[in-house]
Amino acid sequence: MNKVQRDRMHTGKGFIAALDQSGGSTPKALAYYGVEKDAYSTDEEMFALVHEMRSRIIKSPAFTSEHVLAAILFENTMDGEIDGIPVADYLWEKKGIVPFLKIDKGLTDLKDGVQLLKPIPDLDSLLKRAATKHIFGTKERSVIKEANEDGIRQIVDQQFDLALKVIKAGLVPIIEPEVDIHSTTKKEAEDILKKHLAAWLGKLDATTQVIFKLTIPTVDDFYSDLMEDPHVLRIVALSGGYSREEANERLSKNHGLIASFSRALAEGLNVHQTDAQFDKFLGASVQSIYHASIT
Repeated sequence: MNKVQRDRMHTGKGFIAALDQSGGSTPKALAYYGVEKDAYSTDEEMFALVHEMRSRIIKSPAFTSEHVLAAILFENTMDGEIDGIPVADYLWEKKGIVPFLKIDKGLTDLKDGVQLLKPIPDLDSLLKRAATKHIFGTKERSVIKEANEDGIRQIVDQQFDLALKVIKAGLVPIIEPEVDIHSTTKKEAEDILKKHLAAWLGKLDATTQVIFKLTIPTVDDFYSDLMEDPHVLRIVALSGGYSREEANERLSKNHGLIASFSRALAEGLNVHQTDAQFDKFLGASVQSIYHASIT
C-alpha cells in the first residue's frame, strides 16, 4: 500500500470524484453530457465517447488535488490512457489524485428487500491487474431498498467477504451498501445497516482498514461513531439521485462525511461547451462539493 496515498485518503481535505459509470449507466451519463444514442452504434464507440468525457474532466484545470482526493475509474478507463499515460498514473503523477477501480459487475434481482452483487468473474486476475496499474483501492456497490434484517445482513456479509479478498490483494476496498433515497423505510434500513457494519468491524484484525461509501443519512452525523473506529479509513457519501444542490446541503450537515459524487459532479457539463465554459461549470461544481465535504 502506498503510505502517502493512504494518509491522503485518511486525513486529506476534499472529496472523491466517481467517474465509474459502467455499461448499463454509460448511455444515461452520455445523455446528461449532451451525447445522444445516435452518436454511437457499438459499445466500443460508446466507451470511446465516455472516455473522452472523463479525460476532459481529469485534464481540466478545475480538477485539482487541492479539492479532489481521489477518483473512481471504470475498468475500461483504467485500461485507457490520457496523453499517452495510463489513466491511474496520470491521476497520481500529474494531478496528485488517488486512483480507485470499480470492480462490481452489476446487481442481482431484488430479493429480501436488497440487490446483492452479481458474481465477479476473474476477480483475482482483475485485482492483480489493478495492482500492476497502480490502483490504490476498489469500489463495489450493492443496494438496499427496504429495512429487511435478513437482506441487509446478506448485503454486509457479501461486501465484507469481497473486501477481505481485495485487502489480500494489497488494495483498499470501498464498501458501498447504498440505501435507496426513495425507500419508505430509509431510516430504519440505516439503523440495521450500521449495526451490521459495526459488527463486522469488530471481527477485523488490527491492521485491516476499509472505506465506507454510504447514502447521506436521514439523521445528521449518524455515522460519526463509525468514523472513530480505527478500521475505518474514511466514510464517503454518494449523491444517490439528489440534485447537487440538495446533496451538498444534506452532506454539509454531516461533519466528517465527504462526497463521492458521480452524476452530481458532472451536472451541467456538456459536450458542446467550449473549454472555458466547461472548466467554469466544472470548477463551480468542484468548489461546491468541496465546501460541503469539509464541514
